[in-house]
This record gives sequence, C-alpha cells and structure tokens, in this order.
Amino acid sequence: MINEIVSDADSRMQKSVEALVENFKKIRTGRAHPSILDTITVSYYGSDVPIQQVANVSVEDARTLTIIPWEKKVVSDIERAIHKSDLGLNPSTNGDVIRVPMPPLTEETRKGYIRQARTEAEGARVAIRNIRRDANGDIKDLLKEKEITEDDSRRGEDQVQKLTDKFVAEVDKLLAQKETDLMEI
Repeated sequence: MINEIVSDADSRMQKSVEALVENFKKIRTGRAHPSILDTITVSYYGSDVPIQQVANVSVEDARTLTIIPWEKKVVSDIERAIHKSDLGLNPSTNGDVIRVPMPPLTEETRKGYIRQARTEAEGARVAIRNIRRDANGDIKDLLKEKEITEDDSRRGEDQVQKLTDKFVAEVDKLLAQKETDLMEI
C-alpha cells in the first residue's frame, strides 16, 4: 500500500516538473525557437488549432523564425494570431512566408523574464510539497486504520520526503538553467 502511495506521488511530482518545463518554454530567450509559438492558436475554418497544424515553423537564423503556411489564405490569420499573443513579436509577411524576428532582450526584460521563471519554479515547488502533504496524509490514514505499523509509516514518509527533495532539486536545476539562458547575450 505504501508503495502505491509513493509511486502515485512520484508520477504526480513528475507531472509537476513536466508542467514547469512547458511553462519555461513560453518564457522566451533571445534565441529563436519554434516552441515559442506552441501556445498560439489560429482560427482555421471556424475552429482554433495550434499553429503547427496549419503551417511549418522553422528557425531561419539565431533570431528569426520562418512560418510557411500550407494554405495561402491562412497567412493573415497566422499573422493576426501572433500579433494578439502576449509574446511581443511583430511578424512580417513576404508573399506566403511569414518571418518573425526575435527582438533583442534588454536588461530590464531579461530581469522580468527571470522573475517570471522564478515564480513558475516556486509554483512547481509548492505543487510538489502539496503532493508530499497528500501522500503523508494517506500514509497517516493507513496508520490510523491500523493497516500498517508505525515503522512502515515512518519508512513511507521518509520515502516521500526523499522523492520531494529529488524533485525540488530538479526544479532548482531547471530554474538555474533557464536563468543562464536568459542572461546570455
């Protein structure tokens, strides 16, 4: 029973870290990367679809993304969707090719993005700690119902704490990595 609780906590903590990685992808660095546009949806025949489903997104050079729509009539919709996004990007259209230049990051915007990254990381840490609290609560419930011994309870709580420490360290490592990416000029 304890192993089930620990494995459930492990998978939930892993999902929290994966969510953090996805959130970090939304924080743009100075380099062009197709995943920056992952959150953008385009109105296509009446339904909103991800930009990758209506166009090919690729990196032209270190600071430019190239978007080649599969249908010419979607060009204006893609351009409008990029303008509406909160990414601060200004696409330029050349026929049926859309180029999205990445503006260089100023020191002020870098610090703002680092602040945002730290907030996201803290949210992930809180989620991991909440999962630990839930798992420890489940273990205590088993102890109250006399389904496990006190020693097993202590062992299970130690396992959950080790998992928590491991995932919090992983969050810290990801945050440090993102901060160095943001501070690169």
